[in-house]
Amino acid sequence: MSQLPDRRLNAYREDLAEERLRGVVEAPRYVEGTPATISVSVTPLRRRPDLACGTDTELLYGETARVLDVAGGWAWVKADLDGYVGYVPEAALSSSNAPATHFVAVPRTFVYRGADLRFPQAFALSMGSRVHVVGEAETRGTRYFLLDSGLAVIANHCVPANEALAGDYVSVATRFLETPYLWGGRSGFGIDCSGLVQLSMQMVGSDAPRDSDMQARGLGRAISREELLRGDLVFWKGHVAIMEDEKTLVHANGHTMTVAREGLEDAIRRIGWLYDQPTGYRRP
Repeated sequence: MSQLPDRRLNAYREDLAEERLRGVVEAPRYVEGTPATISVSVTPLRRRPDLACGTDTELLYGETARVLDVAGGWAWVKADLDGYVGYVPEAALSSSNAPATHFVAVPRTFVYRGADLRFPQAFALSMGSRVHVVGEAETRGTRYFLLDSGLAVIANHCVPANEALAGDYVSVATRFLETPYLWGGRSGFGIDCSGLVQLSMQMVGSDAPRDSDMQARGLGRAISREELLRGDLVFWKGHVAIMEDEKTLVHANGHTMTVAREGLEDAIRRIGWLYDQPTGYRRP
């Protein structure tokens, strides 16, 4: 019997599947899905429509997805960014199709109810969030972008959607130091090891799969431990870390419960007690 496609990246259930899987999996109905945009700061994506189910990943404000089904207040979606499949609250989605003009380019920022930092905050956004800017304003020397929602965000906290951040992705990753570790997280409010790799690479214009096993299989090329340089990746079973230089790595980890620096040799010894030696090394 042939192996079924990875359910994280392929949308199929007993009653429904995405159209591109016609002929690959059996289902009574196939759908293309309808476009939607995330309308909340960040929303967990779960493998089941159940608040008691853990988070597989997260979708950020302004990211887009295809909605394959809606029932009981939940939407079954496939994220456009990385193809991840799961359930989000229906209330977290908007049918707006306004294209993103800018990305949030700092780990966290506030969205205000007008172009004044003394106005109440509507919510906060993470790096990687997408916004649609319709104008600008300046108040007491601070420049704001005005959003299509009528809200405002600090202009120098954003970059145009067609521009990558300057520097390499490691310099982006280190901006998240001391950010809390969060299983399934991929935002400035909480992030996991593979989420740190994916979001940091995304901000410099590179794509990366979401989970560490996906990254270990297909991100860049395999190298030896002796070749490790800045920007290379070290993998353990279920974990990934970014080399900041030949001796130091940066990773979101459950030991400190933060994004932290750690010596490579120290990390190998410490992690080895529970998870054995590294399973591989890759250069993105």
